[in-house]
Amino acid sequence: MKPILATIIVLSALLGAGSAFPATAPASVSATTAPFSEQQKIEILLSSIGHLQGAVFIRNGSEYTAAQAVEHIRYKWQHAGDRVKTAEDFIVQCATKSSMSGLPYRIRLADGTTMDSAVFLEQQLKRMPAGPSSATSVSRH
Repeated sequence: MKPILATIIVLSALLGAGSAFPATAPASVSATTAPFSEQQKIEILLSSIGHLQGAVFIRNGSEYTAAQAVEHIRYKWQHAGDRVKTAEDFIVQCATKSSMSGLPYRIRLADGTTMDSAVFLEQQLKRMPAGPSSATSVSRH
């Protein structure tokens, strides 16, 4: 199976219920899927935010939709340059806090649960198959 098709299939399975990743991926998905590259991990992290139904992204005291959050974080990723080599770098450098105020980004889920975006994204990252450590393969879209 071509790598991009495999990524789409896995992403669809992981995001299947419409919100964050399920606690565990289906056995057929994790057993047959190659590890993700760092860029794929970042794209999946962005998708995990974008697919949060009814969630609110809180940045510098203002509320934004999930789509607006993805747009903003993707913009930061595009301008981060060589500071982002891994998905972990992405979380720390682009998706954790405001570079202007230093205030943490927060996500309020549809059920009212509020957490730092870093906590949410680290949980999502831990649920992904490990990827190759090729840091040079990360490119910004």
